[in-house]
Amino acid sequence: MQVRRLAAWAALPLAVTLGLTACGKSGGSDSGSANQNGVVSIGISEPKHLIPTNTAETGGSQVLSALFAPLVDFDEANKPFEVAAQEITTTDNKTWTIKLKDGWTFHNGEPVTADSYINAWNYGAYGPNAQDNNYFFDKVEGYKAMNPAEATAKPEADTLSGLKKVDENTFTVTLSAPFSEFKSLLGYTAFYPLPKAAWENDTASPLVLKKDFEQAPVGNGPFKIKGTWQHDSQVEVEKYDAFAGTKPHIGGALFKIYQNSDAEYADLLANNLDVVKQIPTESLSTVQGDLGDRFQQSPSSSFTFLAFPTFDPRFKDVDVRKAISMAIDREEIANKIFQGSQKAAYSFTSPVVAGYRDKTCGTACEFNPTEAKSLYESAKGPKTLNISYNADGPHKQWVEATCNQLKANLGVECAATPEPKFADLLTKVKAKEDVGMFRLGWAFDYPSMENYLGPLYATGGSSNYYGYSNPEFDSLVKAGTEAPTAEEAIKKYQEAEDILAKDLPVLPLRFGQNVFGHSTKVKNVAIDLFTRVDLNKIESVG
Repeated sequence: MQVRRLAAWAALPLAVTLGLTACGKSGGSDSGSANQNGVVSIGISEPKHLIPTNTAETGGSQVLSALFAPLVDFDEANKPFEVAAQEITTTDNKTWTIKLKDGWTFHNGEPVTADSYINAWNYGAYGPNAQDNNYFFDKVEGYKAMNPAEATAKPEADTLSGLKKVDENTFTVTLSAPFSEFKSLLGYTAFYPLPKAAWENDTASPLVLKKDFEQAPVGNGPFKIKGTWQHDSQVEVEKYDAFAGTKPHIGGALFKIYQNSDAEYADLLANNLDVVKQIPTESLSTVQGDLGDRFQQSPSSSFTFLAFPTFDPRFKDVDVRKAISMAIDREEIANKIFQGSQKAAYSFTSPVVAGYRDKTCGTACEFNPTEAKSLYESAKGPKTLNISYNADGPHKQWVEATCNQLKANLGVECAATPEPKFADLLTKVKAKEDVGMFRLGWAFDYPSMENYLGPLYATGGSSNYYGYSNPEFDSLVKAGTEAPTAEEAIKKYQEAEDILAKDLPVLPLRFGQNVFGHSTKVKNVAIDLFTRVDLNKIESVG
C-alpha cells in the first residue's frame, strides 16, 4: 500500500505488458567475491510507523521486510507459496486452517506460535487502536463488533471471533464471507506476528502495545534490529543467525533515510550508498552515463495518481475534476520528464494484475485542452489550484510540469506545494487539512484487482485518504471478493472500476517501473513488484 502500499517514491508496472526491459540483477558488476558478512546500505523515506498493523507505506515496508517473515510470499507467476506457514488449507474459501512451521523463533528467542498471530491480528483489528492497516482484517468474522460505525462508540468485542487456536502451531480463520484470494492476502505486512515481548501484558484484553516497541521491533525475520530506529537518519539491521527460513547473503543492511532525492543520488554516485530504489527524475537523462550497467529497470505493481479530497468544496463537482484531468497531457510528462521510463495511465488498476483493461477512464483521461477549459469555466472551477507532494521523493519536477499544464490549459494559477516527508503529507490529509489536490502512488499488497479497488476507494478503505464513498462501488467490490471463481470476481471488479471512471475520485497519471541504481560494492540487486529491495538476493562484493 508497500508499496507495497502507498509509495513515497514514484514507481511502476509489468515490463512485458508495456514493452519495457526487466532486469533481475546487475550486468557487468557481478564480478567479485561475495562478502557474507557485508552490510549493504539502501535509501528509504522516513517510515511513518514500524508496527506491522500500522505500516502502510514503502519506507516502513522495506524495513519490516528485513525484520519479519510472511506466512506466504509470491513466485514469478504471482502465486502464493508458504514461507513461515507449513500449509494453508480450506474447503469452502470461508474457514481457513493455518499450520505454522516448527522451529521458528523471534529475535529474542521466543517461539513463534499461533498466539503470536492471533494477538497481533486482534490488536490490528481493534478499532480504538487506530491502526492504518485495520481495514485488512475486515474480512474476518467479528470485525464489525470491534469497529462500531460511530468512531466514538465502545466496541462490542476486543477480539476477532473468527480466530481460533487449535494448538501451539495451528489456528483457524473464519471469514464473514468466502474469499478465494485470502491466501494471497496473508502475504501482506499487516499479517506478520508479534512476540509476547510486544505487549504490556500478553494476557490482557484488549492487548496494549508497549509504548516504545516500534523503536526496536522484535520480529521473526532474517534480520534483527541493531540499536533503535534513528528517526530521519537510519535504521540498521543485522543477520539473525537462528532464522529458520532462507538465509540472506549479507550480514546486515543499513536503511538510510533521506528527505531529498538529489542528496540520495549524490551519495550513490560517491559510492556512499549502495542502492537508490528510484532514480530522481532530474537525473534520468544522465543516469546511463553516470552508472552504466549499474542502472537497472524491473517491473513494479504501482501507479501514480492525483487525488481530490472530498472535504474540499472546490472539487465537489465532478465536471471540475474531469476538466482538470482533460487538461493534463500525460504523454508529454511521461516522455519528457520521465524519459519514457514511465507510461501514461488511463486506467485505475495496474497491468500486472489479471483483469486489467486499458483506457477504462475513457474520455475523462484523454488530453483535450479546448474541451477542458470550456467544461472548467461552465462548472465554475476555482481560479487557483495547488498540488501537494512529498519532498522526500522525486516529484518536484513532474508536479511543477503538471501545474504548468493546468495554468496554460485552464487559465488558472497553480502551485506545487511540497511537504518535507511523505508521512507529513499523509498526516495532513488524514487530519483533513487544506492540501488541495495531492499526489499519491500505490504498489499492491497482494496480486489482485481487489487490492487496487478496496483499500483505495472503498468506504473506510485503509488508504482512502481522500474520503471517497459510493455504496454501489462498495457492493460490487464485496460481490467480487465473495465470488466463487476468479473469473466471476474479475467481472465484478471491472464493473466497480467503471464507477470510478464516472466519479473520478482520483486521476490516473502514470504506470512505470522500478528505475533504480546501485554502487560498485553490491551485486545481484533486484527490486520486486512491491518496490522493495529483495534482501534474499542482494550480495556485498569484496
